[in-house]
Amino acid sequence: MTANELTTFLENELNSLISELELYKDEANIWKLNKNISNSAGNLSLHLIGNLHTFIGKEIGNTGYVRNRELEFSQQNVSRNTLIESIQETKEMINKTLLPLSEEDLKKEYPILKFSKPESIAFFMVHLIKHLTYHLGQVNYHRRLIDE
Repeated sequence: MTANELTTFLENELNSLISELELYKDEANIWKLNKNISNSAGNLSLHLIGNLHTFIGKEIGNTGYVRNRELEFSQQNVSRNTLIESIQETKEMINKTLLPLSEEDLKKEYPILKFSKPESIAFFMVHLIKHLTYHLGQVNYHRRLIDE
């Protein structure tokens, strides 16, 4: 898998996240919970932004990003426009960080150990794509359940 292919997958999923946020009829519903859902679409969006900035920007791009994971799940009422701007900035960071990588670079060991054994950068990027897609599905479900 090439850096271009990886960035395309990530960008497509982030564009889908933007689309989901734009589909909420009532912006306040982005932050609502109910008994069946413990994370709002807003908090899931913040979580995805923080996750990608940490594991791509900080670890590969040396951006110096400092993550506050607790805030990703506790912060409330960030505007839809601010969330979308942050997602756009995340896409830019991903492109700036990953596109220069060669196929040889992608075979190198990911800088931190997250699994039971060291994995390649490419392997870890696929893991991040799966994580993004999983939470994107949760956002879609949240929107259809909450924003009737």
